[in-house]
Amino acid sequence: MLVIAGGFAAIARPWTPEFRHGGLTVAAPPSAAAPTPALVAAGSNAPAPTVAGVAAALAPVIGNPDLGAFAGQVTDPASGTVLWTQDPAKAMIPSSTAKIMLVAAALLTLPDEQRVATRVVAGAPGELVVIGGGDPTLTTRADGGYYTDGARIADLAAQVRAAGTQVHAIVVDTSAYRGPAMAAGWDPIDIPGGSITPIEPVMLDGGRFDPAADYSPRTSTPALDVGRALAAELGVDPAAVRVGEAAHNGPEIAKVESAPLRIRLHDMMIHSDNVLAETIGRELALATGHEASFAGATAATAAALTAAGFDVAGLHLADNSGLSVDDRVPPRLLDAIIAIAATPTGDAVTVPAGTRARPETDPRAAALAPMLDTLPVAGGTGTLAPRFVTQNRAGAGWVRAKTGTLSVASALVGYVLDRDGRVLTFALMSNDRLPEVSRPALDAVAGALRNCGCS
Repeated sequence: MLVIAGGFAAIARPWTPEFRHGGLTVAAPPSAAAPTPALVAAGSNAPAPTVAGVAAALAPVIGNPDLGAFAGQVTDPASGTVLWTQDPAKAMIPSSTAKIMLVAAALLTLPDEQRVATRVVAGAPGELVVIGGGDPTLTTRADGGYYTDGARIADLAAQVRAAGTQVHAIVVDTSAYRGPAMAAGWDPIDIPGGSITPIEPVMLDGGRFDPAADYSPRTSTPALDVGRALAAELGVDPAAVRVGEAAHNGPEIAKVESAPLRIRLHDMMIHSDNVLAETIGRELALATGHEASFAGATAATAAALTAAGFDVAGLHLADNSGLSVDDRVPPRLLDAIIAIAATPTGDAVTVPAGTRARPETDPRAAALAPMLDTLPVAGGTGTLAPRFVTQNRAGAGWVRAKTGTLSVASALVGYVLDRDGRVLTFALMSNDRLPEVSRPALDAVAGALRNCGCS
């Protein structure tokens, strides 16, 4: 046994690096320098796409029956040339791609840093009045709620305590909003299903029971829940909380504000948040002299787009979130918005013969450009994170688009860099197919644009 052990030691030499690493050479560790992420602009001298090139790229995928009733448009934003269409004026159910129109209207109309406030004023003796100003992002969580930089109920309570106010009852005033709290074409099952809550001008985490979940079951009494949460912080009997209109002329005791509009728009688009869409729609309505209701908010969106020169023929909106099955939008309009947002500025670009480049001074382009950064990345972020992963992987990381999904409709609206290095915008809309059928077919169309050598 001693001879065997000695022989093994002589051969293996376990104290050597070769033994520990199986005979492999150990490379020096990489540099500890941190990478610096950066967005690089698309090249200005990429070959110009052609109508024939795009048609050839899309031919194998646009005939897929899984697309159902299909309409769409593809544009080269550098020149403003529409490269491909199929029923571009057809009024389609947009589902959540309707949010693109709201974002455009807000960017064109409202200040980037605008916030909405929730105020507490004195009411009757011993009574507080919580005045909802349109913020659904309040939270009771000390570590932050569902939304980025949401205001905290604890901060309201701390200001009330600091004021030394004696409180026995709380009224939550919801008079800032008018009309029904649920839109035409909404299904009440979507409240416990996690897509929506009655639209009232103050909420906790968009009405979610679980602030950590996108599609948490929601409350049917969002404003009342805010009052009860404040009561709990102040040691007030929750039975002494009610919702109703109250006088606003008492002295202000406490106030908290939402995150800036730009942050709320980003949250809304990345997570396709319906509640944020409807409250921002009312924010737009109030700023433009419309009623803070579904009718007023959708009218405000259409008016802002019209004033900016977009053709809204065929547009009918019952809401601003796209949750309503009554909404109708032509793909031409959605693509036109993205194409303006993606219009390049700076260096000259190559354009097809006989086509004039769009003026670089188009004020709409500067206003709408931030929209591009709110769009989810295929296979990476938001509602596109699970897509382009097992199918259509060529589009992963290259396609950026707003998704739209209802039981009767799916849509994909955004932009992609083609194989030649040219940005193409697109609006792809499918109706009359289940989303599990139509979404892969839509992704295949976007992926074909990524693979297109469209020149």
